[in-house]
Amino acid sequence: MSTLLTVRRWLALGSVLAGVRRGNLRPHARGVLDALGITLDANTDLLRVPAGTGTLIVANHVSWLDIVAILAVDPVGFLAKREVRSWPVIGSLAQACGTRFIARRELRELPAVVDGLADALRHGESVVVFPEGTTWCGGPGGTFRRAAFQAAIDAGAPVRPVTFAYSQGGQPSTVAAFVGDDALLPSLNRVARARDLRIELTAHPPLDPAGDRRELAARAQDAVRLTRIPAHA
Repeated sequence: MSTLLTVRRWLALGSVLAGVRRGNLRPHARGVLDALGITLDANTDLLRVPAGTGTLIVANHVSWLDIVAILAVDPVGFLAKREVRSWPVIGSLAQACGTRFIARRELRELPAVVDGLADALRHGESVVVFPEGTTWCGGPGGTFRRAAFQAAIDAGAPVRPVTFAYSQGGQPSTVAAFVGDDALLPSLNRVARARDLRIELTAHPPLDPAGDRRELAARAQDAVRLTRIPAHA
């Protein structure tokens, strides 16, 4: 891709982020995708399930772009590691949507995090969790950790599985993958230079919070893995 077009994308991205504030983040998230030349295909425009509680939205995790894509569809909250707060692009969006930041390596915080998540769900807040705990660029992905599913069970909240797939020119792509020792700015630069990048977001039917958390996590994981290859491939 030409240097001029890449520069234009960076300038457009900066313009979008300058206007980010609390409220409806959908236009800002869509603006980020447009600025970077990314196409989003989503099979829904609402991830929340109409219910008396919020919805626990669980997804495979490929890239920081997963967060932008979800906000472009349905501006819900997130549960994310504390480092995300200081990230360029994502940090401002995450804070504006009321993200709960946690220290993932401090296990003593986990019970309080689960209790807080359950309370948010009871009060009608919908929250996105990436239960693999880290990003995966392909293959079957990681095992879904079970703690967040206990919050859905405690709150009696539905669980909405979501699958992300990335492609370029109709073929699976890893250009947006954010794994290993990757840093955000080099990743963002790769994305800004990419051609024909497409994100496919597939929301699966909601799951009732029945059974124990191990069984619920396994059901959600199976649903997410039904769609790992882009439909355009």
